[in-house]
Amino acid sequence: MTALFPVFVVVLAAALLSIAVYAFLPRRDADADRRGSRFLLGLGDFLLHWFLWAIGPAERAALRLGLTPSALNATGFGLGLLGGLFIGFGSLELGGWAIVLSGVCDVLDGRVARARSLASAYGKFMDSTLDRFVEAFTFLGFAAYLRHRPWGAFMATAALAGSLLVSYAQSRGETVGVTGAGGLMQRGERMVLICLACLVDPTLTSWRARAEGTIVVWVLAFIGVATFGTAIYRTAWIAGRLRGPGDP
Repeated sequence: MTALFPVFVVVLAAALLSIAVYAFLPRRDADADRRGSRFLLGLGDFLLHWFLWAIGPAERAALRLGLTPSALNATGFGLGLLGGLFIGFGSLELGGWAIVLSGVCDVLDGRVARARSLASAYGKFMDSTLDRFVEAFTFLGFAAYLRHRPWGAFMATAALAGSLLVSYAQSRGETVGVTGAGGLMQRGERMVLICLACLVDPTLTSWRARAEGTIVVWVLAFIGVATFGTAIYRTAWIAGRLRGPGDP
């Protein structure tokens, strides 16, 4: 058992307890409903709304402290960079926790902006662009960490390429007036899988007498396949709505 695994167990137990409590609360997050946010094609929407409820105290604290969306965005960016460095140097669990906190900052950034009516084109651009930087840092960290494993760096590179293609298809669609945000492997799903892989891999591979990083490689392989599938789906969906009678 690694030194940080008990922390993961405590956090997981607290999360499961809070899920049980939330299950008895007949409420959904109004902001998420307005934005049409979904998780796992809608199958995980309960978890999405629970998560937003669970970080509610952090959101209210950010509002009371006067934290700006830009400050939260910059903090998330810094934590994402730190997460990639931790992973690259072999500290998977520290990297996983840094990415978890980066993701929380990313969510709070948008929610604080909307709560204060500060949402703007500038904020949207910076948020989405820095998200891509964080993903690039993360997958480059995996490529460095797995550089000595057969197919390890390739899986990390495939996951990075697929993730960027998913975002690129959506952004290009939006420039021509079509929003193509569907598909299975969106950013939320990718980040959840990455964090879970980082947090459980060292302990589970030790218990099973496997090389550390084995779970990470399989998760990256799944992300790579699923992101390419999602990118193809988005491309076809957007193209179908843009194709006119004279298009081939």
